Amino acid sequence: MEKEIVIVLDFGGQYNQLIARRVRECNVYCEVLPYNTSLDKIKEIAPKGIIFTGGPASVYEADSPTCDPEIFNLGIPILGICYGCQLMTFLLGGKVSKAPLREYGKTEIAITTSSKLFQGVSDKTICWMSHTDYIEIPAPDFSIVAKSDSCPIAAVENVAQKLYGVQFHPEVVHTPEGPKMLHNFLYEVCQCSGEWRMAAFAENMIATLKEKIGDKKVLCALSGGVDSSVAAVMISKAVGKQLTCIFVDHGLLRKNEGDEVEAIFTTQFDLNFIRVNAQERFYKKLAGVSEPEEKRKIIGEEFIRVFEEEAKKIGTVDYLVQGTIYPDVIESGLGKSAVIKSHHNVGGLPDYVDFKEIIEPLRNLFKDEVRKAGLELGIPENLVFRQPFPGPGLAIRIIGDISPEKVALLQEADYIYREEIAKAGLDRSIGQYFAVLTNLRSVGVMGDERTYDYTVALRAVTTTDFMTAEFSELPWDLLGKISNRIVNEVKHVNRICYDITGKPPATIEWE
Repeated sequence: MEKEIVIVLDFGGQYNQLIARRVRECNVYCEVLPYNTSLDKIKEIAPKGIIFTGGPASVYEADSPTCDPEIFNLGIPILGICYGCQLMTFLLGGKVSKAPLREYGKTEIAITTSSKLFQGVSDKTICWMSHTDYIEIPAPDFSIVAKSDSCPIAAVENVAQKLYGVQFHPEVVHTPEGPKMLHNFLYEVCQCSGEWRMAAFAENMIATLKEKIGDKKVLCALSGGVDSSVAAVMISKAVGKQLTCIFVDHGLLRKNEGDEVEAIFTTQFDLNFIRVNAQERFYKKLAGVSEPEEKRKIIGEEFIRVFEEEAKKIGTVDYLVQGTIYPDVIESGLGKSAVIKSHHNVGGLPDYVDFKEIIEPLRNLFKDEVRKAGLELGIPENLVFRQPFPGPGLAIRIIGDISPEKVALLQEADYIYREEIAKAGLDRSIGQYFAVLTNLRSVGVMGDERTYDYTVALRAVTTTDFMTAEFSELPWDLLGKISNRIVNEVKHVNRICYDITGKPPATIEWE
């Protein structure tokens, strides 16, 4: 157990792990636990602070998630966020009611009273609201410290008991001063020292893996992307040659990627590396399949089957390692969260997997944290900062059915797009960028002749946590250059569109 820890009690909202991520950004170790964690367990952990998350339920409903009211008497500072704030109010004798008007989106709140929670925060600040209930009457001994035009009680506090509640989400990027509020809770209220670093996470995880795996053999699903690469190197540092990395080239990779991955892992790292060329196998399975969830599940199942076959060739294998990260988990609807889409290494796994256990060392990390861990492990920067790439590959960037011809077309368009972004010096400032082959065909004119060809969509977003994102405002001349090159250099493409949708409401990937 870490010396200093803050725990997040999860009441089932979509962005709950973001809270933990923000806490770790403040150099305080943090773990997420279910809302029904026992008081004895909490006492055993002895956290410096507790944060209640948001959630979709209403606190006054009979089956809504709740906790033991005795938690407020432990003397541990508590911050309630949205549902967590309402639950604190409800359990301590206040009144929570259905709001006359649902509040969703960016809202200006006014700080009405001096508070440790809002130290250094502007008197009027933008916050992200997302609630259908509101606090009608605060609990006894609580003071109102912030309000908005449509939310008369936006924040409350009981200084004596170190209990704080906010009706908005400080953890999301849409609340610009949210990190400052969480920092204030950690340092001004909880009195944290802030000594935790990513290096500590990497060291602890390697030690944990070494103890767990012992002398057993491990198979790693290596895609060559950031996540699986960091997971592979982490396992390699724990158990060395007991690890075999299997790289499945499913024919859905970016241009030249298979050869690049093989070159990196056979020359820069001391591990067993096997490349399986399974392009035809995957194309055959995907033939005629258009529905995105079905594509993901087919690819997930086929991945596992390939691993099982390779595992039999190398003898008994007890563990399978995957580079699952938290956005994969939360979007797959584990726990109370709604299913947005399944991921091939989470919800897309078949029921029967021929391994003793699956190990996911990065399961609680976000993309930028994975990169920090990668640098701590000594992985070269050019690999650590490689563009994120989904496990199902180009299959979910081709709308509709898959064919080798469509894959080749998208590979070329995507390569041109990434090349021009890099030439413009924007490759490190954009969170993620890629091309999508739509199933839309339209009329065009090329060389005085009528064409009826595909539309390629370009996607670029600015994000750090990959849970929320804004579209990148790329320069018009750059977009024009990219469009011109793709249409001229890639056969059967005659139209380019640029996606200007944020997340939410869209996801980053199209499928």
